[in-house]
Amino acid sequence: MIGLGTWKFTVDTAIYKGDALLHIKDNDGQYDMKCELVGMDKAGMDAVTIAEEGENTLTGIAATNLLKGKDIPFTVTFENGVANGFLKVPFIGKLKLKDGQKIA
Repeated sequence: MIGLGTWKFTVDTAIYKGDALLHIKDNDGQYDMKCELVGMDKAGMDAVTIAEEGENTLTGIAATNLLKGKDIPFTVTFENGVANGFLKVPFIGKLKLKDGQKIA
């Protein structure tokens, strides 16, 4: 499985500045992925679908309570101990995830 563990990203946007934690777990051979914005309890996201793309990339669709019924496509690539990717958030646009470090 790709990218298991907790990854920390620094986010600096107009609507949120702080840390985002990406938690990726193995749930009996299936991925379980959650994203947490530190200090914003209701702003987290859960992956609805996840697929492996190649040897080091996860793609899928996430959802959040803040945007009910809206899909949030994502891609995250794990290379050389660093995670990079993006989210396409409705009404906001493409948010880059850069230089994520594994913390757990």
